[in-house]
Amino acid sequence: MPKSVDRGRRTREQLIDAAAGLVGEVGWGAVTTRLVAERAGVNAALVHYHFSSVPELLTTAALRFAERVLTESADALRLASPADGIDRVLGELTRYTGTDPESLLLAEAFLAAHRLPELKAGLAALVADFRARVGDWLRAAGVEDADAVALLLGAAVDGMVLHRALDESVDFRPVASLFRRLVTD
Repeated sequence: MPKSVDRGRRTREQLIDAAAGLVGEVGWGAVTTRLVAERAGVNAALVHYHFSSVPELLTTAALRFAERVLTESADALRLASPADGIDRVLGELTRYTGTDPESLLLAEAFLAAHRLPELKAGLAALVADFRARVGDWLRAAGVEDADAVALLLGAAVDGMVLHRALDESVDFRPVASLFRRLVTD
């Protein structure tokens, strides 16, 4: 691979990483070409060389992050029993305060999705795929109504992160036994 292609790929990755971090710091609407370029350590013209617009860059960054988080979560569940999977999911949630940059990136992306059809479609596909993978995992473990339980778990996780964003004292541990019962009864 020529050095220029490799350098271009690295620059694109730097821009995506910079944009993702900035959304959590300043908000979706305040991310500018200049801010992304400064954060990435590149010339501002390169932002528009690699992306047609800042919204396209932010969409790419948000979808990439959401895909990584959802894939890692689904993969971790695949290796666990339903009860252990619940513990893993709730354990993972503790790293999200609701005010950390990753939580804010996702929250901002969900809000922006109502204005950006490509982002909405991408997030919808990722969430549907995650639910399907969780449903398959639960079905393989013999859980009744696996798809409905997968929907409920996904919605509950999202809601708990939102509650924690408003109240940092929210503790996920007290609900673990309720979720375990949901997947083992």
